Amino acid sequence: MYIGIISDTHGVFSDPFREFLSPVDEIWHAGDFGGAELDFVHRISSFKPLLGVCGNCDSPIIRAECPMVQLFNCEGMKVLMTHIGGSPGHYPNNVRALLDAHRPDIFVCGHSHILKVAKDPVYGFMYINPGAAGVQGWQVVRTALRVHIDEGKMHDMEVFELKR
Repeated sequence: MYIGIISDTHGVFSDPFREFLSPVDEIWHAGDFGGAELDFVHRISSFKPLLGVCGNCDSPIIRAECPMVQLFNCEGMKVLMTHIGGSPGHYPNNVRALLDAHRPDIFVCGHSHILKVAKDPVYGFMYINPGAAGVQGWQVVRTALRVHIDEGKMHDMEVFELKR
């Protein structure tokens, strides 16, 4: 599988991001879609198959469509995704409980608007925060990721950066 990973679009899914994500099989969105209606979520899901979670800025309508937590398997890897996830060594208690209960291979979160990919030294999973693809927030660079997942292994991760 070829996966695109985005977060914190806040209602913006611009052409450069569409172009970067055009070859992927599926998009994972780590929350804060933006907009009050489902139209924005459906615009992304009509572009590519979408797995997403709601974020703290998402409307009740989006929260009804997108869960707070997604737990799924991709090519032999267990994936846990939520919006507010913290970072290695700094997970909120509710996230730590999820990590302890599910022991994912990949943990995806958003919220911080800071791109970070790292192997968690305690849990051993791959921590992925794709940063922010939208223009709302303080980030100077908008970001997204692409990665191949095959037979229980991630490889060839690519970063897309676009100045605000």
